[in-house]
Amino acid sequence: MRLVAPFVRFVAACVFAASLGSALVLAQTTSVKAIIAPGAKPVWEKGIGPITPESYYQAIECGKQGGNPACVFWDTGLCKNADFEIAMYTPYKSVAYEVWRVVSSGKPAPQPNYAEAQRTHITVGVTPVRGSKNGLTDFVLKRGGKPVTPTARELSMGRFTFDFPAFAPTAPITFDMVGKTGTVSCTIDAATLKQMR
Repeated sequence: MRLVAPFVRFVAACVFAASLGSALVLAQTTSVKAIIAPGAKPVWEKGIGPITPESYYQAIECGKQGGNPACVFWDTGLCKNADFEIAMYTPYKSVAYEVWRVVSSGKPAPQPNYAEAQRTHITVGVTPVRGSKNGLTDFVLKRGGKPVTPTARELSMGRFTFDFPAFAPTAPITFDMVGKTGTVSCTIDAATLKQMR
């Protein structure tokens, strides 16, 4: 009988510690709101979609701008947090970036391959912020609270590719960047999705 009471107290302490540990894990979720780099010219309100003649030529004009144009680098600081950085690769960005890269080296603007841009989907790149100890263990894109399955997934490289409906600017989406020591959850509202290109 004398052994039962200490055992019961021990089990109760373990249950309490486990529940406290669960609460601590839940407390380690950081929520941020996505913000597009300001000042992008020309203005874009159509969201990410397959390349079209209109978006192709607009992306070429975007890439001709000097410096670090927001229309090319619209994803800079997209889900700003202390652990992970997001970089996006889209059909528009593939054309604009190629033009920007060549023009920045002092050469005439190229005519990027239209057919290749048509084959490009949406890739989200997730890399750790310098000095972060929260290594990426998973990435989940949610729409309407439900996970969207990527068409390609390279966790070790931090690259996740999706089809266009995942980014339709009709409802908010969430990026859950799951790390070893905590999760960063980034909400992207419909207005911000419209500005993505």
